Amino acid sequence: MALRIRAELVAALWEHAEREHPIEACGVITGPASEPLPTRHIPMENSAYSPTFYEFESKALLQLYRELDDRDETLAVIYHSHTSTEAYPSRTDIAYAGEPGAHYVLLSTREEIAPRSEFRSFRIIDGVVTEEPVEIIGD
Repeated sequence: MALRIRAELVAALWEHAEREHPIEACGVITGPASEPLPTRHIPMENSAYSPTFYEFESKALLQLYRELDDRDETLAVIYHSHTSTEAYPSRTDIAYAGEPGAHYVLLSTREEIAPRSEFRSFRIIDGVVTEEPVEIIGD
């Protein structure tokens, strides 16, 4: 299964990742359960404030889930940046992946690669990582 995502959302994720660098940026993209494309970008605070680890602040996460219920939305994408490594889930990322229906998007902001060249999506289910194609809609 591929991640289908609008170009403006991809740009918003890159802007967030670059703004937060060298700290890992993190957040989600949500959308109505009835829609095929995620629509709403929600940047979250990395409460770990770390260049090698991200963690959603617990109260903000609880508020997010309540809002999803109220708006009849689903959590389509969970994203974060890697600031010095490739855009591939770390052992910690895999251990904390608890949303089997979500696309896990990683962006790498490490300096030795071309800007905005690593944007990858994965499914992480029961510790198994599967990379999936990304289809960017629009320009």
